Amino acid sequence: MMMIPSAFAQFQSGGVDKPGTWYVGEGLKQGDYFSYDMCHVDYKECAQFGLDMWIKGDKQVGSETKWLAEVVVYDGNKVIVGEMELGKIAPEPTGGSQELGVYRGAFKSSVAWLSAFATADSDSGGKGPKAFSAKSWGKIGNIGGEQVLPMKIETITISSGTWETVQVGWRTGGYTSKVWIVDEFPFPVKAHTLTHVSEGIPPAEYKFELLDYKENVSSTPFSGIVSTVDTFSAQGCDTDFERDISVKKPTNNFDYQIHAFYGPEDPVQGCEMQWLIKFISKFDDTEFLNQVQFDFLVVDDNLTPLRSIAQEEGRQFLYSPSGQYILDMIVKEKPGNANYVIWVYGLSPEGIIPSTASDYLKIPVTIFAGEQSSSVTTPIIPPVTSPPQKIPEWIKNNAGWWADGAIDDNSFVQGIQFLIKEGIMQIPPTAQGSGSSNEIPSWIKNNAGWWADGAIDDNSFVQGIQFLIKEGIMTISS
Repeated sequence: MMMIPSAFAQFQSGGVDKPGTWYVGEGLKQGDYFSYDMCHVDYKECAQFGLDMWIKGDKQVGSETKWLAEVVVYDGNKVIVGEMELGKIAPEPTGGSQELGVYRGAFKSSVAWLSAFATADSDSGGKGPKAFSAKSWGKIGNIGGEQVLPMKIETITISSGTWETVQVGWRTGGYTSKVWIVDEFPFPVKAHTLTHVSEGIPPAEYKFELLDYKENVSSTPFSGIVSTVDTFSAQGCDTDFERDISVKKPTNNFDYQIHAFYGPEDPVQGCEMQWLIKFISKFDDTEFLNQVQFDFLVVDDNLTPLRSIAQEEGRQFLYSPSGQYILDMIVKEKPGNANYVIWVYGLSPEGIIPSTASDYLKIPVTIFAGEQSSSVTTPIIPPVTSPPQKIPEWIKNNAGWWADGAIDDNSFVQGIQFLIKEGIMQIPPTAQGSGSSNEIPSWIKNNAGWWADGAIDDNSFVQGIQFLIKEGIMTISS
């Protein structure tokens, strides 16, 4: 007889020392307002979007009474306003506005996902409430599925406040997926779950966090919010287009092959444009690259970046774990010829700077004036070549980590070298020194920490970087 290792047996047996039960939708009532930041792998490979939901009241659908919720989704440059119907036994979306379809699916498979194990009523075909002390709430799949377990009691602080939670989890390819639930609260307040992979670091399956919660909201909190598609329609934009234009070419240095599709065929200033970008092996047309770190830029004729979609989204890179990426954007370029560039930094896990040289594909596109181009106003995005006061906010994270000792000197210098070399961070012209010292003065590290905390301005931080270059501590290749 084979003995089960004790560690495995221990993990498979869950339960926490807390009385009571829980199910998805527990305590849900009219007037509840929720605001989530979330993503799901089935929608743009876990690209984040915001979903705000207000429980308006009951809706009769045939013989069934459902919850009717008003919903607003904030997805990049898009705002989508609509309604969603939620079941009473399990508050999964079962209907609603057509334009919310993909977001309903993401909500069902993330925020409401535990309804596959815990529902309000076991007598009507549901799973019934589950006890916090239960050893298992069930398993994923029918054969070989991992157990979903109450793992521990944990106090967490998130954007919506401090919560006393029970962490529910399950193993996924050597890693633990986690969902944090609160007794007598309808939906989980936080989650970070992972897809199953045979090797390597698994990408996220879904992530979410409750940003805000209010009770007894008596009237719609979404008054005056208009869907982006309605705004575009009022401007005369084409809102029903396909990605019909195809461009398939190798990158400039032949390191990668890119197959890009975009629409509409005639992009209009101030209107929406969508791209599907496929990153393909240069050796095999059928092999997609994975873990692609890239950006989508607008450049001038000298390849100087004028606009970065990654920076507009507050990110260092755009990232595609599977090699396929859907990008929505608003055309801010003036009528005439625009140079769009897919700039590939390299292949590496998210959050790790690629060590390979960058390569790019430039795609010229003709931009047309809209019917109301004279009155259409779009946000002005600072060009990547802005002066030091426009340094992207995320660079401060690196400086703060370095000042706190979380990353070493060499990693900090390499990161700054990379940012300057790639034109992401601009500094004034600085003579290159030839010193041999590799020791970074302590006041430079102090500056970085103060800059990260907002105690000194960007110019003071850049002066420190200039010092490193002048002294030869930091070398920037031409």
